[in-house]
Amino acid sequence: MYSEDEAQIRALIETWMVATRAGDVEAVMGLMTDDVVFLLPGRPPMSRADFQAAAKLQAGDTSPRIDGTSEIQEVQVAGGWAFARSHLKVTITPPGGGALPIVRAGPVLSVFRKEQGRWLLARDANMLVVQAPSAA
Repeated sequence: MYSEDEAQIRALIETWMVATRAGDVEAVMGLMTDDVVFLLPGRPPMSRADFQAAAKLQAGDTSPRIDGTSEIQEVQVAGGWAFARSHLKVTITPPGGGALPIVRAGPVLSVFRKEQGRWLLARDANMLVVQAPSAA
């Protein structure tokens, strides 16, 4: 159904989502290049070190619970580079369960680079915005 490269990229995205849910910062860090750059709306570019520091603050028993879904809409591979276009929805539930979860969603464009036979995230631009709480 998918080429081997596309299947590997799709598996990387799924592994990222599973590791994020589990709070496994080291597993997530192993999925990106050393020179990765994250682009976020209204914020300066985030480096690998910035990402790792933020991720560690969000991991642990007293941290918010993070869950999400990534709907991959397109993957294109060109030699040692590839991109994936997807729709990401992330739900952040504060610890203790007293506050309402924050839901952010929107399009994402991720660029991957093949290093030593393995696809890694090299650039990521997400345009997630806070979604209005749904009426219960």
